[in-house]
Amino acid sequence: MNERAHDDSGTDVVVVTGISGAGRGTAAKVLEDLGWYVTDNLPPELISRMIELGLETDPPIRRLAVVMDVRSRFFTDDLSRVIKELERQSIHSRVLFLEASDEVLVQRFGHARRRHPLQSESADGTLSDGIKEERRRLSPVKTAADLVIDTSELSIHQLRRRMEEAYGGDMPSTMQTTVQSFGFKYGIPIDADIVLDVRFLPNPHWVPELRPRTGQEDAVRDYVLGSTGAAEYVRSGHRLVQLTAEGYRSEGKRFITIAVGCTGGKHRSVAITEALADLISDDAAQAVRVVHRDLGRE
Repeated sequence: MNERAHDDSGTDVVVVTGISGAGRGTAAKVLEDLGWYVTDNLPPELISRMIELGLETDPPIRRLAVVMDVRSRFFTDDLSRVIKELERQSIHSRVLFLEASDEVLVQRFGHARRRHPLQSESADGTLSDGIKEERRRLSPVKTAADLVIDTSELSIHQLRRRMEEAYGGDMPSTMQTTVQSFGFKYGIPIDADIVLDVRFLPNPHWVPELRPRTGQEDAVRDYVLGSTGAAEYVRSGHRLVQLTAEGYRSEGKRFITIAVGCTGGKHRSVAITEALADLISDDAAQAVRVVHRDLGRE
């Protein structure tokens, strides 16, 4: 395993490769979740240009993952050329190689009902021959890799944890929590993980002096939160969010959206969203963002 010096710009490049069926696609998705900019089979001669363009963006792209596989006829030469070019520019680069046993690979290809990319090039055109030929071609790449992960006995969640340990860097371990108010008459947010319905609470819409106000104002907030069952509902919602967040963390998930709905998304859902977000924000393991989707829509 070779350590390469970091570049002055702080750019970090990971080349993701390995045996077909070993989990390159899953690894790429994990890297995206960890904040890496991922490209699939970018021509080697464009990687340096991609790094230059990334540094010109605002904010700059400092973590780039390039997925390469054996579909490139000159794969080994291409990969060597990429690494040498990155070393010449003093850019910190690493090679991640994903591996799995023949038995597991055959099973995965069977479930996916697809051919191995080298199957037609093997002697008898069988899946096993395709895997054997790919191992032969990638042998020097595996030997030179900075990290080899055998996914034969790993679940997707276990692979995610291994990836987070290796490439999570200084990514915050906090759960990114969005609490969003909405009006049922405009539809439930499609990205909601948890939906809370507060239409059982008295509606300030029917109180003349409160009707033009919103749940962000003290008079409406006091009216809503002072209603029978409101405080208990917020506490119960908070506990539900805590339990769900704990489960999400164990599964490697880092984002959760809680949608709080009333009829129009102006009074009750806004007030309850603010109150729930206040409770959640006391948890250092969660970073809270408040969104009022339909406020002002009427």
